[in-house]
Amino acid sequence: MPRINSKLLKQSSSAAAGRLRARPIQPKGSGSPGLHPLKLAGKRDGLLYVPTAYRADSSNPLVLMLHGAGGNAENGLSIIQQWAEQLSAIVLAIDSREQTWDVILSHYGSDIAFIDQALSQTFSRYSINPNQIAIAGFSDGASYALSVGITNGDLFTDILAFSPGFITPATQVGQPRCFVSHGKGDTVLPIDRCSRRIVPRLQQAGYNVLYREFDGSHTVPSAIADEAMQWFTTQSVIPH
Repeated sequence: MPRINSKLLKQSSSAAAGRLRARPIQPKGSGSPGLHPLKLAGKRDGLLYVPTAYRADSSNPLVLMLHGAGGNAENGLSIIQQWAEQLSAIVLAIDSREQTWDVILSHYGSDIAFIDQALSQTFSRYSINPNQIAIAGFSDGASYALSVGITNGDLFTDILAFSPGFITPATQVGQPRCFVSHGKGDTVLPIDRCSRRIVPRLQQAGYNVLYREFDGSHTVPSAIADEAMQWFTTQSVIPH
């Protein structure tokens, strides 16, 4: 009988539980500014955007950005790239393995495993501030960001959720701060059955939530993206 690889078994178990194992380390590589494909998969991969002002000798904020259903990493990145450059934040934008994120289709697993791989690669090449790591997303990506962020609050200090539909964490770890936005005229994920239910649940559970409603539909206005990124990168962060 072949021997069981205990490392792979632990990774598989963690992914099924929605838990991420990657953590910031002292970089072994020397990453450069610019837009880089992850080169971790074929058609469904991801992008890493490193601002011009990146310095390897200082700690940098990181945002893990998740696209909406049917989208890709480029779609997600485009929402916050302008402010990432202005505020010197690194953005790791991931493609979901299928048309949307794993737990929305069935259960945690393949996307968690891929995100873990992408985070590990990023941490090995770039200097990241462990006290300034956000998970963000739009639409289905926002639902997934809230769910994964709460499940991994010992990794993520902040969650940026643009027009989420629901929240389904596997467990509750830590107390990441939450920025939630939603359009009052959203017909894709109506605000009354989505954020107006989600936000009170978060507040009742003790999370620090900044909530913004805006006149608009299922989108992320530039002013909202700007405020979210400013809020994340300029606030005082309590170390884990």
